[in-house]
Amino acid sequence: MNGLYGHLARPVLFRMGGGDPEVAHHRTLGLLGRVGRSRPSLAALHKLYGLDAAPRTVFGVDFPGVVGLAAGMDKDGLALKAWPALGFGFVEVGTVTAHGQPGNPQPRMFRLKESEAIINRMGFNNSGAAVLARTLERTGPIGVPIGVSLGKSKITPVDQAVGDYLTSLRAVHPFADYIAVNVSSPNTPGLRSLQDRGPLDELLGALTEEAACLAAAGPAGRTRRPVPVLVKIAPDLTDQAIAEVLQVCADRGIAGVIATNTTLGRDGLTPADAEVGGAQAGGLSGRPLTERAREVVRFVASRSDLPVIGVGGIMSVDDGLALLDSGAALLQIYSGLIYAGPDLVTGLNRRIAAGSPVGVAS
Repeated sequence: MNGLYGHLARPVLFRMGGGDPEVAHHRTLGLLGRVGRSRPSLAALHKLYGLDAAPRTVFGVDFPGVVGLAAGMDKDGLALKAWPALGFGFVEVGTVTAHGQPGNPQPRMFRLKESEAIINRMGFNNSGAAVLARTLERTGPIGVPIGVSLGKSKITPVDQAVGDYLTSLRAVHPFADYIAVNVSSPNTPGLRSLQDRGPLDELLGALTEEAACLAAAGPAGRTRRPVPVLVKIAPDLTDQAIAEVLQVCADRGIAGVIATNTTLGRDGLTPADAEVGGAQAGGLSGRPLTERAREVVRFVASRSDLPVIGVGGIMSVDDGLALLDSGAALLQIYSGLIYAGPDLVTGLNRRIAAGSPVGVAS
């Protein structure tokens, strides 16, 4: 996976902004946004990395490819048209909140290069659901499904979270192929308490009911299936807690599970990185999460018929294939893209297209 990216692009990106990962992130998004506005540039990118089709229908949505972009990479949808040209079969934007917010104080993102890991405590920095909705409307279809990850605004008390999520859902639902409910980020105070059975049941009940109402209130003469609602869970939950989440999902007609978010744990870091990681708050992603994500996906798949989007620690083609073997119907990549580049997406697409039949998960 080293190729041109590993030898040329990654060293430049890792030095950008004096080595500040967030500076590199924003400049890369800006570049990809400009690429997305240039047909020749998009065509050239697609020629290099374009999707090897391995279509699957999952929770009623047709995906041209199995590998998707995880939430957090393009929160405000600034580079939407570029992602399919890089080989992604779907794109999840957000996490977006009802109120635009700057997120947590900087610095708030840290690379742990020896461990192929990232710590972030971004805190849902985004321009708000209404702004994202306008961006999605202006951009139009991008050729692959778009998921929208919803979170709670920091200024909204946890006991008023339902209304906050509903505001975001109403804004983005016309443009979303699925909705991801993020109740598992460690970087918004109190958010993970929404994974507890009572609050989760209330939240998911309200969101699925509203999704059905919004579908029924669509244009006259047009029947639209309610947008599928998925739940993203933390890797730090016990098996019993995951089982309770799955029961709530079943009771409330949730379409699928995204496993997993970042972890508060610091296992799997090299000694040098552990010193840095132990001093920094936030969620850990990348190589140290590989095995735990696989365990959670395997547990969810064994205890539920719900389709699973596997995410966490996919740093190589074999990591992605192992997550599929563990029961994931689709994959998402974040840290792996930063460390391995788009060659990882291309490699996964080719292996899946060559060796996997078309799959269907209802």
